[in-house]
Amino acid sequence: MAHVSKVSVSVFCLLALAVMAHVSHGQDTQADYVNAHNAARSEVRVPSLSWDNNVAAFAQSYANKRKRDCQLIHSDGDGGKYGENLAWSSGNLSGTDAVKMWVDEKANYDYNSNTCARGKVCGHYTQVVWRNSVKLGCAKVTCDNGAGTFITCNYAPAGNINGQKPY
Repeated sequence: MAHVSKVSVSVFCLLALAVMAHVSHGQDTQADYVNAHNAARSEVRVPSLSWDNNVAAFAQSYANKRKRDCQLIHSDGDGGKYGENLAWSSGNLSGTDAVKMWVDEKANYDYNSNTCARGKVCGHYTQVVWRNSVKLGCAKVTCDNGAGTFITCNYAPAGNINGQKPY
């Protein structure tokens, strides 16, 4: 098993989410994003996230920068202040479906060893349920030239701290 780290999560997220394509409609409101996250958080008994307009503004700014190419390249998280999950689809991916993809990584996470299964990704899930992350902001853009949908969710404070468990 490999340790959860920001570097390995970033690399795997680029590979794993780039090949996923899921078409959906709706489920893109602030409440939809918050509720999808908090459903997963309640399963592991961590406090709920709340929507934060400053975090959301950062997410929207970064999504706008990725609109041209929609590549799954992580931002700097505003100097490391924010955690981040990214998703891309060749169709109209909904925010709740993006969160579901991230939460589905729970099957790849071993809490006792605080690691992902060998060759699997789980860092998106651990960011969703990271106890100390309490603020959420997400954004969705339609990629230029009909190239799909790009979604980013940012978290404050950032999670996935090496050597710490998410909950």
